[in-house]
Amino acid sequence: MLVNHDEQVKVYNNIAKKLGLQKRLNEKVMKPTSFIINDKFVDEDNIVLVDEAHLLWTQGKQSYQGQNQLQDIIKKSRITIAVFDPQQVLRTQQYVEDDDLRKIEENAKNNGNLIELKKQLRMNASQETINWIKTFVYQQEIIPFPENDAKYDLKIFDDPREMYEQLKIKNQNQESGLSRILATFDWEFKEKKSGTTDLYKVEVDGLSLPWNNQLKSSNKYLSWAERPETINEAGSTYTIQGFDLNYSAVIIGPSVKYRDGKVIYDPDFSANRNAISNRTLKNGKKQKVYDTLLPNELNVLLTQGINGLYIYAVDDELRIALLSAQGQ
Repeated sequence: MLVNHDEQVKVYNNIAKKLGLQKRLNEKVMKPTSFIINDKFVDEDNIVLVDEAHLLWTQGKQSYQGQNQLQDIIKKSRITIAVFDPQQVLRTQQYVEDDDLRKIEENAKNNGNLIELKKQLRMNASQETINWIKTFVYQQEIIPFPENDAKYDLKIFDDPREMYEQLKIKNQNQESGLSRILATFDWEFKEKKSGTTDLYKVEVDGLSLPWNNQLKSSNKYLSWAERPETINEAGSTYTIQGFDLNYSAVIIGPSVKYRDGKVIYDPDFSANRNAISNRTLKNGKKQKVYDTLLPNELNVLLTQGINGLYIYAVDDELRIALLSAQGQ
């Protein structure tokens, strides 16, 4: 079981250990690079399930010196099952050129192994609500709120502090369950040096919260979303992708704007260097791919809530347009 996501590796490791599938951590569940470079896994009888395959590297990075993790995994396996969503690719190092993606799909299809998933099961939302989110993110249009979605609580706020207070109430309610506040990666964050007490924060309109994984942890073996103290932090795509929240509250930072009736993505206001830096293509040319990656970042953040989604937009014009769509 491979997943290129630190938080999900923790979850799958804990599940595998409880089920008796492995005696120790990272024995059957691990990150892709560990599988690729470990000489123990040379038997081509390996059966590998890759979750979140869109997070695999498509170029060398850190300890991975290859060019394509998926291809390297396939070479070491008899059967490879990869769960892939092109709308969840988040980094330039994960970017897949259209031609490469088409070849992967055609190869699977020609072997009768392409399974297309048409529906998502996380959100208890109507198709109209899901379409509203996708129209906002990918068509870059804000349309009126869907009507009569009794199962899903979609709400726009004009005050981030009020949004946060309502989210905390949901988090304390046994019926509402696990809830967290999230944000686009528009505020600086770096790994803390040992002994450093200064925290990187998301600060907007009177609300100030540390970025994820900076507060003292109650259990380092639990994922970010599962630890109780993280209700006091702001999560990012790097901690929340692939996790279910009952309610999510999303601060949309200044990299997402609304101008002349259109949603626009502004890389100058993003702190996510992995999304706004150049990608070297196969032909050797360097290209910006933020117009793919920044919408994907917003898509991931807006689709983690099972029962509800709260939104606050930093950009004044975007916030006004969203409130207008809500009927305010």
